[in-house]
Amino acid sequence: MAHRHTVIRHRAALTVLGALVLAGLPSAAAGEPKPSAGSPSSAAQTLGADKPAQGVLLALERDLGLTPSQARARLVNEAEAGTRAGRLRNALGERFAGAWLRGTVSAELTVATTSADGVAAIEAEGAKAVVVRNTLPGLRAVKAQLDKTAIRADTRDTPLWYVDVPGNRVVLEATDRSAADAFVRAAGLRPEQVGIRVTTNRPRLFENLTGGDAFYIDGLARCSVGFSVTKGQQQGFVTAGHCGRPGARTTGYNGAAQGTFQASTFPGKDMAHVAVNANWTATADVKAAGGTKVQVNGSVEALVGASVCRSGSTTGWHCGTIQQHDTSVSYAEGTVDGLTQTTVCAEPGDSGGPYVSGGQAQGVTSGGSGNCTSGGTTFYQPVNPILSDFGLTLKTASAQAAPTPQGTASADAWATGRVYDAGATVTHAGVRYQCLQPHQAQGVWSPEATPALWQRV
Repeated sequence: MAHRHTVIRHRAALTVLGALVLAGLPSAAAGEPKPSAGSPSSAAQTLGADKPAQGVLLALERDLGLTPSQARARLVNEAEAGTRAGRLRNALGERFAGAWLRGTVSAELTVATTSADGVAAIEAEGAKAVVVRNTLPGLRAVKAQLDKTAIRADTRDTPLWYVDVPGNRVVLEATDRSAADAFVRAAGLRPEQVGIRVTTNRPRLFENLTGGDAFYIDGLARCSVGFSVTKGQQQGFVTAGHCGRPGARTTGYNGAAQGTFQASTFPGKDMAHVAVNANWTATADVKAAGGTKVQVNGSVEALVGASVCRSGSTTGWHCGTIQQHDTSVSYAEGTVDGLTQTTVCAEPGDSGGPYVSGGQAQGVTSGGSGNCTSGGTTFYQPVNPILSDFGLTLKTASAQAAPTPQGTASADAWATGRVYDAGATVTHAGVRYQCLQPHQAQGVWSPEATPALWQRV
């Protein structure tokens, strides 16, 4: 039976709501680098970047124009750079103004600071230092003003705004300059506080238990499975919130009864949780190219500039790079905050499908512009907020202890299943640690065993 790609219109019933070159690793210009697995406690080994799935490598080669050794080097560099950036975030404190990657193999980590006093610390970590004027909290406050204004304003001609970390500014993308100026004024902001970019792109939702498989909602629309999760003993998956409202029933790619939407948030955020029946088994797999699969090892958030790959039931497996985190997108159906912008292409029906960076889950497809013929821009809902908001545990390839039951650990004690943001502090075995990179804690990632994720303080 053929299934049409029917656009879902939500009603009121739906909740509205660095760059561092590794030792001995030359730049791409010097030839094809040979990545090193590093020490036993290296970030590359912790995150599985030293042993990437073949499907990830092949897609990076195709979509980013890399050689096999460049693809391997890029994944190792990105994993190691994330830890370096985390240490610098903790060391610089309020002076830290963001970090991003550049170069064919992500060999250059740049870290911004608002004070020249931070340059020495940045360079000591093998990163490039940039002194900037605006603080991250200041930029986020400007963006928050736009977010607040979007609730009551017409944003059809101003569909996208974000904190541009490399540019140290807030950017508003609009199809009409006068509409952009009016939006900025309505937010009570000065023209110099927001950079305006006029573009014809207008993001739309990609309407229409292996990540990337198709599933159908009430027989009316098709979306893509994101990542497998559990909630207690209940198995299920996460996907985009615009795909269905709580109570909507789903069937799988094979037409068999599958599950029910348990929770869904859209707009505001674009996240949903589907619980499946006993005929479906949650796996750590994501569909890649040519029938291959990539296994998810965790949910460590990748830096701006890092490579990322997406799976979807319409266009399959494609890769690109992360452009911005914490982006606000105004769709015709409503504004969604906190999305990540990428250069990966997608099309209707890919909604809800998974994004991975190396073996780390990043998020689920929300929407975008363009297509996979001419290229495009896509946005994903980060996975860690989904896990945190809905109380879910990501299914990973690693042996993982059950989440620490609520009430059995003190508020500041490290606990499996909790989502930690960079800078969070915990106590474990009587020792204090500070988080380096956002992630959901797993039993195999205890603080003393994972210096890639935790720093003793």
